[in-house]
Amino acid sequence: MTSSRTSRGAARRVAALLLGAAVLSGCGIRTTQVPVDAGTAPSRVPCEVSGEDAASDSQADGLSVRIYLMCTSQLEQVVRVAQIPEEKAAVSPLLIARALLDELAEQPSQAEQEAGFATHVNEPIGLSGPRAGDPAGTLRLSRQPEDLPAGALAQIVCTFAENGVAVAEDSVVLGGPGEYEPRGYRCDTRAKERPEGPMPTLSALPPAAASPSASASS
Repeated sequence: MTSSRTSRGAARRVAALLLGAAVLSGCGIRTTQVPVDAGTAPSRVPCEVSGEDAASDSQADGLSVRIYLMCTSQLEQVVRVAQIPEEKAAVSPLLIARALLDELAEQPSQAEQEAGFATHVNEPIGLSGPRAGDPAGTLRLSRQPEDLPAGALAQIVCTFAENGVAVAEDSVVLGGPGEYEPRGYRCDTRAKERPEGPMPTLSALPPAAASPSASASS
């Protein structure tokens, strides 16, 4: 008798549990919570300007250049027309670099903004060539590079490297207006994907350029 009562009691408890689960399910309440990794939210901006839009925003004659702007927290290329006569650009890397800085300081065009682009170079920056004793190819900014916003420095380094204003294929040597030694910066994949992080640097700098007088005597 006792065994029969126990079996019937257990059966009633199981039935009650099943009924409760059915009621919760019918009310739209989930009985369990399983973490689901849906991945990152899809970007709504294309980070790309069509050829027609780029042409309509840059009608002036000049030198076609590729600059790096910010889009979805990364560096992406944009084609611009810098106001540099091609014959002068061929003999003056400093002239190209100054024009590139001017382009970076320009607010993105309407087409670029609609594509999601922005710039962290929020003011014009002056530029001069190397001082005596600086490594060959040094460019000195009117602001100390380390004092610039991280994104702005990444834009400058990658834009210079992209357009041949570099000491190597992906490297640029920059100094500031003070007496601090110049530093070498690299535009690699990490710099493009995480421009707000520390900028990759060179472990060794090029040797100092020979002075004009030394070159003439040799």
